[in-house]
Amino acid sequence: MTINCKGTLIDLSTPKVMGILNVTPNSFFDGGKYKNETEILSQVEKMLLDGATFIDIGAYSSKPNAEFVSEQEEISRIIPVVDSVLKHFPETILSIDTFRSQVARASIESGAAIINDIAAGNLDDKMMETIAKYNVPYIMMHMRGNPQTMQSLTDYADIVKEMLFYFSEKVAMARRFGINDLIIDPGFGFAKTIAQNYEVFQKMELFNMLELPLLVGVSRKSMIYKALDATMESALNGTTVLNTLALTKGAKILRVHDVKEAVECVTLFNKINL
Repeated sequence: MTINCKGTLIDLSTPKVMGILNVTPNSFFDGGKYKNETEILSQVEKMLLDGATFIDIGAYSSKPNAEFVSEQEEISRIIPVVDSVLKHFPETILSIDTFRSQVARASIESGAAIINDIAAGNLDDKMMETIAKYNVPYIMMHMRGNPQTMQSLTDYADIVKEMLFYFSEKVAMARRFGINDLIIDPGFGFAKTIAQNYEVFQKMELFNMLELPLLVGVSRKSMIYKALDATMESALNGTTVLNTLALTKGAKILRVHDVKEAVECVTLFNKINL
């Protein structure tokens, strides 16, 4: 189970960690935390030293009810960061968290290696065509609507069955475009209630029938801190618990704010399973 990242083959038969770098002023946990190039590069260096295989850069907050950001603004936020990171850490495998094909195109042309799309093409009908043209790995997440509307779209007859149908359709479409490397993300917190998040998590092994690598992103989300009557700042332990359980259910990539702790999960998981 490998993915080709700009000629580097990454073996996902052992799980990997993706560090989150939000360059938005309003992301739910670390919004506005990295205000200049020095702070951004310091955080990237820390994540790489802590063992991140991928760094995922986002310039449009997808938290519930997030404010709209224009395409041009998103590009102007993200490209200087891509350029700077690759100038200082040229071996870094950068993933770009965007649902817009123009942002994806500009980022790949600047050196990004993966596109992470919360909408799996639903919010930009040129996205899959763009991914196929540049032949980069494509992370497809499950969501309904958009960040402004998704939390009103949580009515499912059978959420996991509907998600499996959604992914099977998306995979078939991606294959028709000729996209080689696909990764699926259940989209915890996106168009799902807290109870639905845990139902999906409980049945997560079912996504393995798609025979694609599974990315899990639960880091410091409300499904953790609300269940614990806590805060996102104190949700690291809960995140670690769910990351560990996700590995036992087949997760191949953990997308996290706290890389060191996630890498420790993977290390101990491998001790038990190798």
